[in-house]
Amino acid sequence: MTRYNIADYMRPGCRVHLVGIGGVSMAPLAEALLGAGLLVAGSDMAQSPTTERLSASGIPIAIGHGAENLQDAQCVVRTAAAREDNPEVAAARAMNLPIFERAEAWGHIMRQYQNAVCIAGTHGKTTTTSMTTHILLAAGVDPTVMIGGTLPKLKAGHRVGDGDTIVLESCEYYDSFHNFSPTVAVVLNVEEDHLDYFADLEEIRASFRTFADLVPADGCIVANGDDTNTMDALIPLGRPLLTFGFGGQNRVRATNIIHKDGRTSFDVTLDGAPYAAITLQMPGNHNVSNALAAIAVAIFLKLPVDAVIEGLADFTGAGRRFEYKGERNGAKVYDDYAHHPSELRALLDAVEHLGYERVIVAFQPHTYTRTKALFSDFVRELRRPDLVLVAEIYAARETNTIGITAEDLTVEIPGATHFATLPGLAEALRELARPGDLILTVGAGDIFKVGEAILDQ
Repeated sequence: MTRYNIADYMRPGCRVHLVGIGGVSMAPLAEALLGAGLLVAGSDMAQSPTTERLSASGIPIAIGHGAENLQDAQCVVRTAAAREDNPEVAAARAMNLPIFERAEAWGHIMRQYQNAVCIAGTHGKTTTTSMTTHILLAAGVDPTVMIGGTLPKLKAGHRVGDGDTIVLESCEYYDSFHNFSPTVAVVLNVEEDHLDYFADLEEIRASFRTFADLVPADGCIVANGDDTNTMDALIPLGRPLLTFGFGGQNRVRATNIIHKDGRTSFDVTLDGAPYAAITLQMPGNHNVSNALAAIAVAIFLKLPVDAVIEGLADFTGAGRRFEYKGERNGAKVYDDYAHHPSELRALLDAVEHLGYERVIVAFQPHTYTRTKALFSDFVRELRRPDLVLVAEIYAARETNTIGITAEDLTVEIPGATHFATLPGLAEALRELARPGDLILTVGAGDIFKVGEAILDQ
């Protein structure tokens, strides 16, 4: 198979076709390439506000995938979901067109920036990338941003700026972040996940090690000094680390943490000296940790302390990250993307001191492999809420070849109930809701629709 140099194609005047152009990281890629002078076209399976916005900017978009959509394209960039059997990918192969992965294109783009901040980790990427974006905007940096979720301040999950800094959420799945060129690599935590691709935890640690090693000698690796797996992954590099966390060994450290009325305040020290007093508009030590990572990035980039304080105080959360949706019969309804046991634990830790009479969790497991591999950990966390309602497993990219079911979870969780359909689950929540309840719709699939469906009109 011919190997093509992406730099020969990511240049002004080149005609590029994006397969899956409406995706969360494909749409900002389209805008970035358009801004760089490329002639961009694309396709997606369905029309959406995103495709409509891209069309309004002058990008031709076909709805549905077909070989005819390639027209006079000189190269193709595909979303990770578009595999070899996609009609456009297959046609591009037959035409000997260069086909690049989305991550390769982003990796090329970020080489044009003086500062390329890549935020990685098993958990917390979206929130930390969002917090970092708030700080950069407060500092007047005018960054280019790619987030795997919606940031209310941007009314989108991305922006294309004119500054010298780009910040991207960076995923380890399929080693995609190995295509990046970080000058600042952030590792929030390292745990077992994506075990349909990685063999085991050691292979995951090795992947993060390779990612961090992409940072040049004059760059920075920001690492969670409290996370054993992170340190085990990065210490063998022999590189200086800017560590953050709660323990005294960390260079950027949080002390005097106070949780009150859904907000969190804490002091930050740098190498033991006072740095700033921070207030977050959200609960949870996991959000303090995410904020410390964003602060460490700001410290390395020499951003003003006032911008750090202002940016974090202005941050109210990213979409689907403990996102307030409304009320049902006096019960507060929130939605959260947590789809890993550690994320569930962090979410439940954050809400247990908020004073609700009952915590009701409507949980949708995400992928068969994750549910099976982490089954006992899911059970442990889902035994904590007062009531648990379990939806069918959201298959995403998988088929059930391993015989795991959502009902298997409910057997191990006292009082839990399984629902075969989301409408059935929504109807149960309507009946359960009462004043004093906190209702959490939780998962990375379409469980958020349940919370939206039960809100008082």
